[in-house]
Amino acid sequence: MNNLSKLLEVVTVMFRLGCIAFGGPAAHIAMLEKEVVDKRKWMSNEHFLDLIGATNLIPGPNSTEMTMHVGHERAGFMGLVLGGIAFIFPAVVITGILGWFYTEYGELPNVAPFIVGIKPAVLAIIMGAILKLGKKALKSIEIGILGALTLVASLMGVNEIIALLSTGILGILYFSFKNSNSINKNALLPLLFTSAPLKGIAGVSTSTIFLTFLKVGAVLYGSGYVLFAYLDTELVGNGWLTRQELMDAIAIGQFTPGPVLSTATFVGFQLGGIQGAIMATLGIFLPSFILVLLLNPLIPKLRNSKHVGYFLDAVNIASVAIMVKVLFEMTITSLHSWQSILIAVLSIMITFKFKKVNSMWIILGGSLLGYTLELV
Repeated sequence: MNNLSKLLEVVTVMFRLGCIAFGGPAAHIAMLEKEVVDKRKWMSNEHFLDLIGATNLIPGPNSTEMTMHVGHERAGFMGLVLGGIAFIFPAVVITGILGWFYTEYGELPNVAPFIVGIKPAVLAIIMGAILKLGKKALKSIEIGILGALTLVASLMGVNEIIALLSTGILGILYFSFKNSNSINKNALLPLLFTSAPLKGIAGVSTSTIFLTFLKVGAVLYGSGYVLFAYLDTELVGNGWLTRQELMDAIAIGQFTPGPVLSTATFVGFQLGGIQGAIMATLGIFLPSFILVLLLNPLIPKLRNSKHVGYFLDAVNIASVAIMVKVLFEMTITSLHSWQSILIAVLSIMITFKFKKVNSMWIILGGSLLGYTLELV
């Protein structure tokens, strides 16, 4: 297969995922893993785990950055760029349309009935990914203990990035001591992938919108939902939006597919029309493209280093542990009625009984079943 064919394949896969990727970063990564590891065999589970671990250490939307990593692995630089754009594009278009709708009519269309069944269905997809990735990440009893410690810390409210880095450092220290090796400076190389907040800006213009969202995109660690705290400070704090308008923007991010950061498109439209939407979208996603481009070629080299290998093994099991925490929290919030429990059970049965079923059908089936059962 030539590179053009691979590039078209990357764009097709990522665009389709962008159209159906509901449920947040953990669900997106689970769908991506099923598509590119299980179905298409583009890479091994081990390498996919390394990409997840590395992605968790840099700012930006994790699932979007994973599509860029996978695109780069399959089709090089253009695979990274077009793969990321293809995944983002559906959400950006949808939120842009809803931004216009909101500006014109002051309210959002009621799509909640179709969203009811999606979250329970997504639980099954995340569960399947956790089991598959967990088997590969769990290389020893010691690794399992590190994962358990990360899970406990996360459930106690420890920040995700702190939990990941702490687990990675513990992995280096323990396995270096166990193998009687000294720790050299290269062992801590992944810790260099951090960013400092940029200086604040004032006024609302297209350039100001771009710089505001560029700043947020450059320092946003962990889940995309942390975005809301940043936006409250930047937008409500500066008097650019009311809190109700921000809450409406948050609702957009919740019930549209793809990365939750597409909320920026909606907010940008409120601040500056079409130009504002474009600038906000470019600003918030640009840092991710740059960081992934810089990081991706280093991952195989990092894995070849013994000490960094310890770090990645520990971070990989920590990433799976955080997915377990997300699954736990989503289960509590999603299973609130007999309808949602029924959809979850059926989705789990389909996911584990018919392993070749595309995630798209599980999502669409959950949505339609949720809508139907809500009428009962």
